[in-house]
Amino acid sequence: MKKMNVESFNLDHTKVKAPYVRLAGTTEGTKGDTIYKYDIRFCQPNKEHMEMPSLHSLEHMMAEFSRNHHGQVVDIGPMGCQTGFYLALLNDDNYDNVIDLLEKTLNDVLEATEVPACNEVQCGWAASHSLEGAKDLAKRMLAKKNEWTEVFA
Repeated sequence: MKKMNVESFNLDHTKVKAPYVRLAGTTEGTKGDTIYKYDIRFCQPNKEHMEMPSLHSLEHMMAEFSRNHHGQVVDIGPMGCQTGFYLALLNDDNYDNVIDLLEKTLNDVLEATEVPACNEVQCGWAASHSLEGAKDLAKRMLAKKNEWTEVFA
């Protein structure tokens, strides 16, 4: 298979076993900073996916809540395939910190009573949200925490 520019396009999606958390890549800045990009896979590729209202709400909640637990979150955003998220951290390559951050953030999702920024002023598609769906995704991911470190079947 031809090597692609995008790291995830070089990943054999038939060999991974979701859920998992893996370091997907690093980017070195010109001033010495490093961004660590993590693949946080909730669903088994090509077998299942997250429904958009649930995924959208989980994105809002993880983006907001993750920053309460880590001061170097650059971004957290959904994969287009709807199977997971990418988390970008600045200058933190400690895998245990990522696991801890994800666990705390997902527990915050379970405690939430509303989706942050779920309105037409702060969101580009405010009608497409599901608080209960996001909580269900968080609950299912947390239930398999002991599998997060195992990427391949």
